[in-house]
Amino acid sequence: MMSNEILSQSEIDALLSALSTGEMNAEELKKKEEEQKVKVYDFKRALRFSKDQIRSLTRIHENFARLLTTYFSAQLRTFIQISVASVDQIPYEEFIRSIPKMTILNIFEIQPLEGRVLMELNPNIAYAMMDRVLGGMGVSMNKIENLTEIEKRIISNVIEKSLENYREAWSTILEIEPTMLEFEINTQFLQMVSPNETVVVISLNTQVGETSGMINLCIPHVVLEPIISKLSVHYWMQSSRKEPNPLETKLLQSKIKKAEVPIVAELGKTDITVQDFLELQIGDMIRLEQSVSEPLTIKVNNVPKFFGQPGKLNDRMAVQILDMIKRGDMEDEF
Repeated sequence: MMSNEILSQSEIDALLSALSTGEMNAEELKKKEEEQKVKVYDFKRALRFSKDQIRSLTRIHENFARLLTTYFSAQLRTFIQISVASVDQIPYEEFIRSIPKMTILNIFEIQPLEGRVLMELNPNIAYAMMDRVLGGMGVSMNKIENLTEIEKRIISNVIEKSLENYREAWSTILEIEPTMLEFEINTQFLQMVSPNETVVVISLNTQVGETSGMINLCIPHVVLEPIISKLSVHYWMQSSRKEPNPLETKLLQSKIKKAEVPIVAELGKTDITVQDFLELQIGDMIRLEQSVSEPLTIKVNNVPKFFGQPGKLNDRMAVQILDMIKRGDMEDEF
């Protein structure tokens, strides 16, 4: 790809002068340009997601972080704050080396996508959550190697129930069904994909009461490969502009037609002082500003919509609509 840099006229003149005087050889210039095209590429750190796709994954998990904040706040009844810290694509083995050897590992699948997704919780966060579930103050502790079966089950249940929020976070792209598969604490017994497989790691800053730590989500490329085309701005824009379902539109119209709204035929109005109002007696007459020859204003939900005239229909009071009020007709009244 040629450079898009624009040269000034003086730079062009200097370049032509150097070529004509022999100070610069055209072949050398071409060779130098070709050398500049060469870039170092590390196949162990293959970038298989574009920046556009990473941004889409970031948006999805920012929504997930907001949903988790609300969910855990309600479940644990303490201060919870969760936000996306980073979204990176790295080899799987690099991710495993970056987390503690003994930690909280939750493996789940997201049907209809194939493969497994890993959610890693910092033990401090997991213990604080467990303490709140058991009625404590949310105090953290360090006993990762001595977790009882009951404690493992409590932590696993808290995470499993939170996966409904993951389904909702993905709903704009794909309807998924997250299902918990395994609970593990030792990374040595965890091998989801090959060591060099590219994975997306979403790190969530998490605050539970006075305890802070990280929640990491690890999604292998092979899981996202079937929907990789949907992780683009073009797809998001198309989705936002999609036509409404005709059946849903028809149902909505029928519901709106059955909605009840108040209609008032205003005979007229006037202004009086508070003193006159307090002195009103039975039989007193209040003169309205509305002339009998002028049409009445008919209001729908307190908004002027029609002109009409009073009358009777089958011995009952009625109002006949004469015309619709167009925008600007009532400006003098406001």
